Amino acid sequence: MSLIKKVNRELKICMLSKDKLKLDSLRAIKSLITLHETANSLKNEITEKEEMKILQKLVKQRKESATIFTNQNRLDLARIEQAQANYISKFLPKQLTNQEINIVVSKVIEDIKANGLKDIGKVIKEVVSKTEGKADGKTISNIVRQKLSK
Repeated sequence: MSLIKKVNRELKICMLSKDKLKLDSLRAIKSLITLHETANSLKNEITEKEEMKILQKLVKQRKESATIFTNQNRLDLARIEQAQANYISKFLPKQLTNQEINIVVSKVIEDIKANGLKDIGKVIKEVVSKTEGKADGKTISNIVRQKLSK
């Protein structure tokens, strides 16, 4: 089932249960997907890869907002943002653990014979393509940086 169909089904359920948090999250997803479809596609279709990028973007935005709110001692708003990020994450594929990402990074470094931080871009690009939505870009970047700086 496509993401938009899942979102529409969940929207109906959340409207009936009057779950404002989930409703706001789902509306954000639907809004971004609709904008992306109308702006980037003549057929008004969106690929699964693009859907994953949209979801990752929303989760990243929510987490960054939560961090900002926490730093400003607005814990009430930070909790809302974090809860939305957690809910939106449920639409993403199962995320890889740091140990699994470490294995992928090590294999990529070995495959492309990377040595030093000068190859960080190549390694990150390859790891991102291999993990396809199953790992956060910041986590990948940190692990690659750590491995290449040794």
